[in-house]
Amino acid sequence: MEKIFNNTQVAFSLKSDTELDRAYFLFKMIANQPLVRIGTAVTNFALKANLPVEGLIRATVFDHFCGGVNEVDCLSVVDKMYTKGVSSVLDYSVEGKEEEDQFDAALEMTLKTIEFAKERLAIPFAVFKPTGFGRFELYEKLGDQQTLTREEQAEWNRVVARFDLVCKDAHSKNVALLIDGEESWMQDAADDLVTEMMRKYNKEKAIVFNTLQMYRWDRLDYLKKLHEQAKNDGFFIGMKLVRGAYMEKEMARAEEKRYQSPICASKEATDDNYDAAVRYMIEHLDLMSIFAGTHNELSTYTLMELMQEKGIKTNDDRIWFGQLYGMSDNISYNLAAHGYNVAKYLPFGPVKDVMPYLIRRAEENTSVAGQTSRELEMIKAERNRRKGK
Repeated sequence: MEKIFNNTQVAFSLKSDTELDRAYFLFKMIANQPLVRIGTAVTNFALKANLPVEGLIRATVFDHFCGGVNEVDCLSVVDKMYTKGVSSVLDYSVEGKEEEDQFDAALEMTLKTIEFAKERLAIPFAVFKPTGFGRFELYEKLGDQQTLTREEQAEWNRVVARFDLVCKDAHSKNVALLIDGEESWMQDAADDLVTEMMRKYNKEKAIVFNTLQMYRWDRLDYLKKLHEQAKNDGFFIGMKLVRGAYMEKEMARAEEKRYQSPICASKEATDDNYDAAVRYMIEHLDLMSIFAGTHNELSTYTLMELMQEKGIKTNDDRIWFGQLYGMSDNISYNLAAHGYNVAKYLPFGPVKDVMPYLIRRAEENTSVAGQTSRELEMIKAERNRRKGK
């Protein structure tokens, strides 16, 4: 297969020289692990102390990784990316909330993004996190098969109602809905609930998508069991495949509580697991739709090759490639230029509320081998190309 991801002219066609320089500076900083730790601590302190740092954050890390402070703010970015064939997934990235009114606010924002998506070809998906609609501990307790108190049961009923309202709205407006994956010890309850939503709203095609974090060694078996349920109960499966976002936390908890780690034994095992899930889904495309969320070039080529082998068109609407805004532009824009369906996750929200997301992005980039150096290599190549070197 033709190697397409080194074309930096296509990758950075939307970036000005100034934006390219900012990206280089940011990834240089992120490459330095001690600096990320210090920067995180200083930023958290400054925000808690209400020091006037939001303008600085907005002009640097926020504008690189986020679309704006609200959904309307994102539209100029959405429209700009779509000129190159790259779609957007508006992601309200406010994390760690615990109150009912905050869950209702997340619900309203998700409904708003579904309405946005209905009206714009450039926004083919909406998205939310399970813990955006309910307390983490509640999912955890259900996953452990503990009995809920009467108050907790009423609380869980409200979580289910939020899920159902959003999935029903997405179904009625024909907008695909991605539901993110989270930590393994709360995921069972979320999986059961998402499966119920698929059973209810994926009767004609995949509208509701769950997420499989393939750094977990049990996820391929889970997918195969879900496939059996889908065949028996007559529903379609939508699945976002990612490697995973909570590895250090998962491994630390497994060690502390002395249970077998849910994480694959090695990076290679995770890669193999991810590609095996892609192959399985391609083999069963009659019932499945894939959102391949990956920054890994080899996995991306694997999926492209499978599509080619099976004679699947590049723009088949059952297959999407996804990356995060501000990362892996060499994959996103080159895929789009070759006619594939591509969508960037475009986070938004108030600067202060989105900081936990941004910190996680920085930490992930320092921990994923090769990610930051690859970003820097691409940016450097494009800067040199523009200078005529």
